[in-house]
Amino acid sequence: MPSPAIEMIGITKVFPGVIANDDIHFEVDQGEIHALLGENGAGKSTLMSILFGLYECDAGLIRIRGEEARIHSPNDATALRIGMVHQHFKLVHNFTVTENIVLGLESRDKTGNLDLRAAEKRVTELSAAYGLAVDPRARIENITVGMQQRVEILKILYRNADILIFDEPTAVLTPHEIDELLTIFRHLKTEGKTIVFITHKLKEIKAAADRCTVLRRGKYIDTVLVRDVDEGELAEKMVGRTVNFGIDKKPARPGDIVLRIDRLTVLGSKGIPSVRDFSLDVRSGEVVGVAGVDGNGQSELVAAIAGFLPVKSGGIFLRGRDISRESTRVRNERGIGLVPEDRHKHGLITDFRLDENLILKSYRRPPFSNALGFLRFPAITAYAETLIAEFDIRAGNGPATLVKSMSGGNQQKVVIAREIDLSPELLIVAQPTRGLDVGAIEYIHRRILEERDNGRAVLLVSFELDEIMGLCDRIAAVSKGTVVRIVSSEDADERRIGAMMGGVAVVEGGRNG
Repeated sequence: MPSPAIEMIGITKVFPGVIANDDIHFEVDQGEIHALLGENGAGKSTLMSILFGLYECDAGLIRIRGEEARIHSPNDATALRIGMVHQHFKLVHNFTVTENIVLGLESRDKTGNLDLRAAEKRVTELSAAYGLAVDPRARIENITVGMQQRVEILKILYRNADILIFDEPTAVLTPHEIDELLTIFRHLKTEGKTIVFITHKLKEIKAAADRCTVLRRGKYIDTVLVRDVDEGELAEKMVGRTVNFGIDKKPARPGDIVLRIDRLTVLGSKGIPSVRDFSLDVRSGEVVGVAGVDGNGQSELVAAIAGFLPVKSGGIFLRGRDISRESTRVRNERGIGLVPEDRHKHGLITDFRLDENLILKSYRRPPFSNALGFLRFPAITAYAETLIAEFDIRAGNGPATLVKSMSGGNQQKVVIAREIDLSPELLIVAQPTRGLDVGAIEYIHRRILEERDNGRAVLLVSFELDEIMGLCDRIAAVSKGTVVRIVSSEDADERRIGAMMGGVAVVEGGRNG
């Protein structure tokens, strides 16, 4: 039997206030697809960051292909033919695909000039060999997120990696792109590559992985053959309790219209309408979902409602008042809460502390500031401690934890805790469970429905059809920036919604409308 591709024995890593990895054992066979599963903050990314040389462990031993390895930096990992695709891509957006791939390994011709032609040829060969279909001359800013991920894969293949680590590789992908990525994983496996991928998505583990290692709160729990367990067993190992995959909800009791979008048109970044003649109502006491393939105007719609993008024509009305020209702060004060799809850009200040992020929208009001405008830190700390406990936010240093040091899932919980606790009249949630584990997803779904049952109007934008169909009372399918059709949840199924997302207005009997 060949030696394992990876052996990590007794790995321990301690950060201030938290043991991220506690005597973890992790073994991956050569040529297998191995999933690394765990809750947010379980220590998965830390363990893989140690393997890739971003951190050094405080204790433990690493062997690569049977030989002891001392990995002090990513350069050491690259020399061992280990590559890593990070959750947040490391690409220069105004560079071409080839320029990004060769960055740091630039070859030069006899005259000393960059030899991009030879690099483009090599990139084209690799792209064809692994079925990646990447244009080597395309600029990163002009290609999809899914294609950007393929560029990241090519970067590590270009460096001859045969151990490939993926950190939450499907977190920002559409369902179609996820299927394509899993197909790429299988292709890489047939070419002899060893793959480790960190994920919370149990369906993807069942679809692609050979084995799965489970971590919980920094400790090793188990390694299982994926074919021998079901999703429920994996979830129970991950969170330590039985998880309810169904979404139980009471019948909706919709009231007055809270949000009215009337023939809205919004321009995208290139000056072309991304939202076209869009109309939709959201009432108190209901969840209305916006379902569509990524890039069909959902991001611009949310940005326009929140005040991040100007409105070209049409109106946005909150309780009958036109807010389409008002500032973001005024909209917040009038009762709009937002869980944005990009938490780093619009949801958090990552260099701030956790407690500071929790009061970003309320620091100007009592009890967080006094009549002179000075912050009252004891009240801020107490408030943060309450939300940390209520939303199970994992933070090693409590309220004083810097948000940038937290896992992506726990950062998302900070945003959701802040927005839900403000009890807005209208709660907009865009991709609310992206990057969250099943236990956190279960909790967030319950909180969204509680907001609905408390009379809030909820607008949900999600690429997860299961989430849309499970949470929503009405569903607006969008294509090319406009509403194709609005259906009730009772009349919705994946086939109909999928067809409408493709621009087909399905009516009863299966004919086009």
